[in-house]
Amino acid sequence: MPSGIITLLTDFGSADAFVGIMKGVILGINRQAQVVDLTHAIPPQQILPGALVLRSAARFFPEATVHVAVVDPGVGSARRPIVVETSHGFLVGPDNGVLSLAAAVLGTRQVRLIENMEYVRQPVSQTFHGRDIFAPVAAHLSRGIALDTLGPHVDSIVELAVPAPQSSTSGVRGEVIYVDHFGNLITNITADALAHFPAQGVSVSIDGKPVAGPVNAYAAVPEGAALAIVGSWGVVEIAVCGGSAAQTFAAGPGTPVTVVGVT
Repeated sequence: MPSGIITLLTDFGSADAFVGIMKGVILGINRQAQVVDLTHAIPPQQILPGALVLRSAARFFPEATVHVAVVDPGVGSARRPIVVETSHGFLVGPDNGVLSLAAAVLGTRQVRLIENMEYVRQPVSQTFHGRDIFAPVAAHLSRGIALDTLGPHVDSIVELAVPAPQSSTSGVRGEVIYVDHFGNLITNITADALAHFPAQGVSVSIDGKPVAGPVNAYAAVPEGAALAIVGSWGVVEIAVCGGSAAQTFAAGPGTPVTVVGVT
């Protein structure tokens, strides 16, 4: 049974009416839809941050939720509009990788090309597929239409590669992959990686500069001090108590982070 819940993730920001228009299209098709804004603050045209945020959030929604992700620098080009059915719900958006990380976590069942013009808004704009394709398809899915009515089966989708940390006998070398609203630097080093170190503990550094921890709370260090903590994504993040690690270290995606065992 459809949940009636639709989430929206875009890089549209809040200064323009784009997000509101998408909601209007959805409600015009399903007046009972519950529309949830995940975020509209993805950096413009940055597909990987959008994919990371969608992956972090999708599993916390009820089954049969429809997730719409529109970070689409290739809008109007030959890139395909798709729906991914997973074991936990649906992912709707461009086939540019933005859906791929969430699909891998939720478990892909099938992928369909959006080709049936009965379920899209006409005429289709060259620049606003969020309004004309993805919003109406999501609304129809939230009402329980059969997936095979949308279009043909797709064998594979564009997949993004998240940088993998490098492990050695001395430690793990990873990097920042995302910067959140607070300036916390989220890395690709998982909590599981920490379990392989000796009981004496570990030392964490970012770009060669040591930080406290890993600690159990942001407030475990004095205000203004830098720390490492396992955050809500289940990975190591670098933060500054009461401040911004991104500003303190002039850091962002790609900045190296190292974890070594203490002997």
